[in-house]
Amino acid sequence: MWATRRTLIAAVGLVTALCISLTFAKEPRVSPSNRPADDEVQPPDAANSRAGHASLFTLQLPTAGGRQFWTDHCWRNGWRIQQNAVTGHWRLLDPGNVRHAWGSRRACEHLLDRQPGANGPARRHHVILLHGLFRSAASMQPLAARLESSEDRRGVLFEYASTRASITAHAAALRDVVEGLPQTVSISFVGHSMGNIVVRHALGDWERAGNQQMLDRITAVVMLGPPNQGAAIARQLAKLPAYGLVAGQGGLELGPEWQQLQAKLAIPRCPFGIIAGRLPDGFTNPLVGGAGDFVVSVDETRLPGGTMLEVNQVHSLLMDDPAVQQAVANFIDRQRFN
Repeated sequence: MWATRRTLIAAVGLVTALCISLTFAKEPRVSPSNRPADDEVQPPDAANSRAGHASLFTLQLPTAGGRQFWTDHCWRNGWRIQQNAVTGHWRLLDPGNVRHAWGSRRACEHLLDRQPGANGPARRHHVILLHGLFRSAASMQPLAARLESSEDRRGVLFEYASTRASITAHAAALRDVVEGLPQTVSISFVGHSMGNIVVRHALGDWERAGNQQMLDRITAVVMLGPPNQGAAIARQLAKLPAYGLVAGQGGLELGPEWQQLQAKLAIPRCPFGIIAGRLPDGFTNPLVGGAGDFVVSVDETRLPGGTMLEVNQVHSLLMDDPAVQQAVANFIDRQRFN
């Protein structure tokens, strides 16, 4: 009887987590408003044939930007080169998510080099924003817009297929993006949920490689609802066979495989802040096991050396809260939340 009840509770928790992540939080859509005329860009098949790069014929067509099937590996003034998590092929998107090339990475890079808008001057500071498990870069767009109210800051929305690869693979893609930015810009990170674990893995990779020049460029990290101690809800839901299929390797690493992953994660050496959701008494999730935002407990967010801020908000809406957005901007500018 108890086993049946426990399975039922876990199933309810899975539905709850998915509903919070996918339904309750509405993600804005990015419209292809910056789409160039067809004659402004040479067809990629022609350009690539002269360069000797393999590519498939493609039309300039709007896309959804990624959403669990594509991961960014290059970012230039809003232009992105992405790799498909299933097929492994590459594509080039403009700032309006219109596809300009499709095929090999070299073919996409060749066409990207020829885009005037992709190679213009960069703002002094780039804020790289990472979404969480089951989400997409669009979930971080309102926060990015708020941060770009400063003329010195540029928001970089990092899209990654969170349910289709390991956190190690996501961190490698993030390093690709960051290392491809102009070396003259300073960098900060803002992550939501699993996005923070991707950041910590990338920081650990740079430390292990002795890349101090890269680490010195990072001025701040702000974590929204980070499962810095692993996630009890992931450990509970992993008991269901469907969890691994739905959440992928990254979801398992936040739960039963946390110990293996944790050794690869670094604590930021730069100033870093943690914003944790704490709902009123009575609004707790039995699968979380403590006060928190219904998905991650406050205790799970803690990390030695971090500045803590607790807010009355659910996990999936932390980045949309105006008070949180202001606190993030304050921390990036002044290394404090107020």
